[in-house]
Amino acid sequence: MSLVSISMIDANNLFRHGLKAMFLEQGFHIAKETSSLKAALQIVQEGDASQVILIDPVGIGDFTDLVRALKVACPDTHVVVLTSTLDAEIMTKAIQAGADGFLMKDMSMEALAQSLRLVMIGETVFPSALAALLIGSRLNGAADLAVPHKSVSKREAQVLRCLQSGSSNKTIANHLRITEATVKIHLKSLLRKIDVSNRTQAALWGRNNGFADAE
Repeated sequence: MSLVSISMIDANNLFRHGLKAMFLEQGFHIAKETSSLKAALQIVQEGDASQVILIDPVGIGDFTDLVRALKVACPDTHVVVLTSTLDAEIMTKAIQAGADGFLMKDMSMEALAQSLRLVMIGETVFPSALAALLIGSRLNGAADLAVPHKSVSKREAQVLRCLQSGSSNKTIANHLRITEATVKIHLKSLLRKIDVSNRTQAALWGRNNGFADAE
């Protein structure tokens, strides 16, 4: 299986170098890397052939124009913002400019790789906390960023944790000592509550919202 080619635009040299080895373990590799807007624009001029371009807007200037330019020059490439700032306004601008995702640097390597795979099959990914703000058109402050978990029942939370390890319905049923039919009921309810459409997205949502993997 060929590796997924990634270009990274990030002002932090240490962060870029640190990701290389971890990406390789997940079936990705960084083919190109730049640290400035000027160098990033060179990627646009060259018509970069990477499958994914990661951008941290911090320290590189007007990233929205860069995203637009990349989407025009490289229409088959997926552009994802990867940053440490949980900012709804920045995310809104990124998505409006054509970005395919908005991810946080504090996520696990496994969650990052899973998110990029979702992007590559056509999904738009971003933190559930910010998604809630966009859906509700509430972009007025960090106080609203917390995603309530009280609607997820104890049993649904158990199913959610099992999903993160890739468990089948049968395995989950055996682990929780319930029937497969009951697992399907809990799973259907869970997907509806957290507003995702499949098991993979649910597992990613769990990782991003404080639900640890099943032991």
